[in-house]
Order: sequence, then structure tokens, then C-alpha cells
Amino acid sequence: MAMRVDIKNSNRLAETIKILTGESLDIPITGITTDSRNCKPGDLYIALNGIRSDGHQYINEVQKKNASAALVSELSVNEELKMKQILVKDTRIALGLIANIWRNTFDIPVIAITGSNGKTSTKELLSHVLNNKYNVHATQGNYNTSIGLPLSLLEINKYHDISIIEMGANQPGDIQYLCDIANPTHGLITNISSAHLEGFHSVENILETKVALFNYLDKGIAYVNYADERLRSIKIKGEKISYGLNAECDFPADIHHDDDGSIVLTIDSKEIKTKSKNLSFAKNIIAVSAVSTTLGLEWDFLQEKILTFKPPGGRCRILNYKSVTIIDDTYNANLESCLAAIEYLMAFAGDGRKIVVLGDMMELGDASKDQHEKLGFKCSNVGLDAVFTIGHEMKYAQSVINGVSLNVHYDERKDLISHLRTELKDNDKILFKGSRGMKMENILSGVFKK
Repeated sequence: MAMRVDIKNSNRLAETIKILTGESLDIPITGITTDSRNCKPGDLYIALNGIRSDGHQYINEVQKKNASAALVSELSVNEELKMKQILVKDTRIALGLIANIWRNTFDIPVIAITGSNGKTSTKELLSHVLNNKYNVHATQGNYNTSIGLPLSLLEINKYHDISIIEMGANQPGDIQYLCDIANPTHGLITNISSAHLEGFHSVENILETKVALFNYLDKGIAYVNYADERLRSIKIKGEKISYGLNAECDFPADIHHDDDGSIVLTIDSKEIKTKSKNLSFAKNIIAVSAVSTTLGLEWDFLQEKILTFKPPGGRCRILNYKSVTIIDDTYNANLESCLAAIEYLMAFAGDGRKIVVLGDMMELGDASKDQHEKLGFKCSNVGLDAVFTIGHEMKYAQSVINGVSLNVHYDERKDLISHLRTELKDNDKILFKGSRGMKMENILSGVFKK
């Protein structure tokens, strides 16, 4: 994963690296990158050993771009290389250790968010809500891996009051490793589902991996989604704050609707209005309300920030093309998020057809056929007018769909785009959804290009 961050305090970074490696840096470090292609003058280049390439092959290239130094696990013997090399046993682990030392120099709350669905959306909403009252550091995009999270932590500076970090997991042990780096003080797990099942083999393994965040917080605060039975039953070492649509929660919530269909929440007896019909967004608001108010945010300020929030691209963002309403939920997909997105589509009122364009749900392993068929059965029973599918796995969904006027599968992106461009009519509502590897945003842009 190729990433880069700016560094605001070069001297402190140099001190951090010296603590870990014993090496002194007498030249400024203005950024850190793992990608030679986006290396800038003054950067520290981290030479990572990847599946497809070895970052050590590009040491000469980053020197030509005036990088200040390189963190390496093997020294280059090229006599033309004058740039300083810092030798470590494993550059990925060293990056994590540097980030851990850096993070621990700041005595601020670090709020970690993980879960099967909704991590990034919840992080973005929480960051938006807390901003202005606090100087907030938050993970860029989905910098949530063993490479991205350390880089994100290295962006924390003395002006930040709070850090919000996202933690992703593709295999057992990932969340524990990220906790050891980030040392979170607060933790929120959005939910547990079959996302990324391929790397875990069972939902139980996913649960065990994610719950490492709660287990880490023996002196911190764990925010528990009461609606998730698996999470609700976990024994928490530290303080536990529950939230959800249940009167027994610490933050009990209720959902109803305005006359225009927009969701209105009552949370802990406080009313929160939204401009959205998206139930998943409403659930994110409940979680964010629990976190933000326990951090001292006033309810009136929370309401104001909720109304001004705009979802990031690819995450149930509403677009309009002439009279067609588009739901751009292209960033990623699993069964639970697909079902939620379809429910959101069906909540739209007015004339026009309800159409879904679905790409493969990836990383499901042996459960892929079953999960796609379940999605197909759902499409049959909610009142959709048309379903378009693409990808090898989506054939399983398409094969079981009944009761839909138009049910078409395509193997080629260009053919799907061509059909959609001629099919859409005034007032149609159309949802685009698929896993990251399907790049459904390219289909969306192809359909609606001017």
C-alpha cells in the first residue's frame, strides 16, 4: 500500500528514530512515504518488502528526488548512493514502533474505530462533529492497515486535542497489532459480520480479532453497539458505554421520521434531526452521539454538526443527474452493507423506478455463493424494478432473482454501461454498489459522463 504523510516536527521525529535505532539524523525530515513515485524532497523513504515488489529496488530513485534518508532492512551497496540509510531488521515493524513512540509523546485521547461495516463513515462523522470544538486529528481516508495507521499517527502534532483512528483487519491478530502501536484510550466496534470472511474462515474469528480492541482498553472506555448480540455479550475490562435502539442502553435511541421521510432520532431523551433517509447513517449518529457527548460535546452543537455533514465519496452519497437520483455507495460491499443500501434506496418516495447495479462482494471465501444468493433473494422481495449485476460471483445472485421486471447480468463493464445509458428514464432512483476491487465508481461515471 503506497502512502505518504507530511511531518510537522522534524526534530521530534529525529529523536524518535534515534530512540529506536540509535541513528542520528542531522537533516530535516518533512514527510514519510512508502512509495518512490510520490516521494518529495526531504522525505524519509520506508523501503517495504511487498508481495509484488521490494521497495529496496527504488532507493536510487528516491535519492534522485532528494529524499533525506531511507529506512531499510538491507543496505544498498551502490557507490553512487550518498543518501543516509537507517538499517533495521524489518521496516514494517520499525515503522510501527516509530509511530508508537511518537504517539506516546502526546497525552491526548485516541479513539479507535473498527468493525465489519461503517468504520470510515463513523470516523468521518465523529471527526466532523468534534471539529471546531476540538482540534481533531483523524485517519486519512482508510489509512487503517499496519502501514497506513502508523503513518496516520505520525501526523499527530502538539496542536491536536483528540485523535480518531480507523483500524482495519484482514486476518486474525491485526487489531491487536494496531492497538499495540496506537495505544487507544477509547474504542468503538461498529458491528460484527461476514465481511473479509476469506481471511478469517469464520465469523467467530472475526469477532475474536475485532474484540481485541475492547480487551486492550482495561483503563479506557469501550462503546458497545447493543444491537449486536455478539458484542453485547463480551465482558469489558474497562468502562463500558452501550448505545442502540433499546431502552436498556446507556444511550437509548428511537427512530422516527419527519413528514418528508427524513430520519429524526431521540437519543437519551434529546431530539436529533437529520436530512437523511439512510438508516445506516442514523445508526452511525447514535454511536457518534455516545462518543462525542461523553467527551464533553453539547447536544445543540451535535445537532448543528449533524445537519452540515456530507458523506465521503462512495459511501451512500446522493448525486443528481438531470432528474435521476443516484446513490453512490461504490466504496465497498458485503452482504450486510448491500442489504442496508437497498433498504435506503427503497425509502425514497416519488415517481420513478428503483434500480440497483451490483458488483461482486469479494473476500468471502467459501461463503461467497451462499452470500450472493442471499442478496439475490433480497432483491426479489423488496419491490425493485430492475437489477443489473456484473462479476463472476454476482452470477449467483442474478440466478435466483425473481419478480423483478428487468434482471440482467453482464461480464463486461462497457456492455453494462452501454445498456444503462439507454435504459434510464426521468425520476429513476439508482444504486451503485460493489466491493472495492470491482471499481463500481467507474461504471457510475461511465453511465453519467457528459
